[in-house]
Amino acid sequence: MSSAPAFTLSGRDLLGIEGLTASEILSLLDLAEEFVELNRQIEKKRSTLRGRTQINLFFEASTRTQSSFEIAGKRLGADVMNMSVGSSSVKKGETLVDTAITLNAMHPDILVVRHHASGAVALLARKVDCCVVNAGDGAHEHPTQALLDALTIRRNKGRIEGLTVAICGDVLHSRVARSNILLLSTLGARVRVVAPSTLLPAGIDQFGVEVYRSMEAGLEGADIVMMLRLQRERMSGSFVPSVREYFHYFGLDEAKLRIAAKDALVMHPGPMNRGVEIDSAVADSPRSLIREQVEMGVAVRMAVLDTLARKLPNA
Repeated sequence: MSSAPAFTLSGRDLLGIEGLTASEILSLLDLAEEFVELNRQIEKKRSTLRGRTQINLFFEASTRTQSSFEIAGKRLGADVMNMSVGSSSVKKGETLVDTAITLNAMHPDILVVRHHASGAVALLARKVDCCVVNAGDGAHEHPTQALLDALTIRRNKGRIEGLTVAICGDVLHSRVARSNILLLSTLGARVRVVAPSTLLPAGIDQFGVEVYRSMEAGLEGADIVMMLRLQRERMSGSFVPSVREYFHYFGLDEAKLRIAAKDALVMHPGPMNRGVEIDSAVADSPRSLIREQVEMGVAVRMAVLDTLARKLPNA
């Protein structure tokens, strides 16, 4: 495996795509490309993080993100601990700041955090001495998901600049949508959001995206169709009449996919609700990149951990 040109991010942490330059994003993607090749070999381990401690602190349930951060850390040689918040002192009333102070006393090197409240990860980052990675905070950002999506697109389309990407579904509650809008726009893609009015955030027009309220209009000529999960756990009220009606108008099936470009590819951050936002025939088709997104997730998170490790003392 060849060595990528050494670079560091401008900050100590990765809290979001917002603030990253196009050069920083592309450098992370280039490094991740190398880890894709490493991960396909029999010997997958490196010693970049040997002697370092990585704590995965997840206040929300996660399968893909937590497991891929764990694999990424271990393949780089770190000692990885998954902190189960469900059985921790948080359930006994400990505040986020108290948790941060407690963890900081253990001298971790990297803290990977997912939290249900927007801004919570940034607050925690101000209270600890180590590098912090945002693994998703509320409806705010999910930077590594956007990076792995970009890597998947670039590997299959050869570029991101100039592509038309339609992000469809529950945009209102989606941190994935926000991070992807920021990243794809920074790299020169034409970004559309497609959703019913009830699932579009106020001020979405200010993000520089094209807004559509019907799949027929929004998918026309799209190169990438990125579906979003209907996040019913974040909804307080009735945002859609029924799941059946939502799928009829905004679920991706083969008929709607034919509206997009002939070589359009399909993505979904997972977990999928089959028959709600995507039909199984589309999710499992040769045009689906959903499984590849999972593979790219490990490589991107290795690239992020590797890069942040250069900011650590004695790096």
